[in-house]
Amino acid sequence: MILGKHVSIAGGLDKSFQRAADIGCNTMQIFVKNPRGWKMREVEQAEIERFKKARQKHKINPVVVHAAYLINLASPKKDLWEKSISALKSEYQRCDRLGAEYLIFHPGSHTGSGLENGIQKIARALNIIFAEVESETMILLENTAGAGTSIGEGFSQLKAIIDQVDQSNRLGVCIDSCHAFTAHYNLAEKNGLEELISDFDNILGLEQLKVFHLNDSKFDCCTNKDEHAHIGEGKIGSKAFKRIINHSKLRDKVFILETPWFDKEKDDDVILLKKLRED
Repeated sequence: MILGKHVSIAGGLDKSFQRAADIGCNTMQIFVKNPRGWKMREVEQAEIERFKKARQKHKINPVVVHAAYLINLASPKKDLWEKSISALKSEYQRCDRLGAEYLIFHPGSHTGSGLENGIQKIARALNIIFAEVESETMILLENTAGAGTSIGEGFSQLKAIIDQVDQSNRLGVCIDSCHAFTAHYNLAEKNGLEELISDFDNILGLEQLKVFHLNDSKFDCCTNKDEHAHIGEGKIGSKAFKRIINHSKLRDKVFILETPWFDKEKDDDVILLKKLRED
């Protein structure tokens, strides 16, 4: 099973690998900058080399990066839209230098300008970024819980973005279980997972699914609320996660935990998921 967790980069980007390995992960997710700010420190080539050396030592593959939360490519405000493009472009370039396989970002919110307009803004922004940056890193759109004016609650919305991007082969999708659950799919029931897989395959194609965020939910299905819980301690439940990680159409996907307690010596969620995995 390709299983990882979001881990800290405190002390240097390369320190993340030891943290992931210590809790039994063979993949991981990190931020490459402060996720709640715009500023981005310079990373010297020496740190890049330490990062790549640590990756080789701990055999962590793939490396998944999550973009900053402030980025909103759907914003109707010209200054914020341009600032968001610049920010995602910078993170994309850093991912390329690090050799990260995936960069995940939240599509954004149209803040009242309309869904169609927001989708067009996201696609235009991605076209600008792809035209200016050559990279082997794939950018992944993450589904959302559907709160407010956020875009990405439905797979058809993600498809609408991808369809308007010229170099769409450089895009993929990340499904977050908590988001999917509180948006629409009752993953606590077996038919809820089957519905999710069927819809995704019919709308986007399962080959587009690159990463699956494993997060239980503190809120009920279809509430559009996004708050993660430990596996088995939320409304989705451990039986549902056993179905997800063992499903024939999902078992080879990259699974990443974003549950709390990011820097413990051991991780109960990782231990539980390994127990739930069937050979």
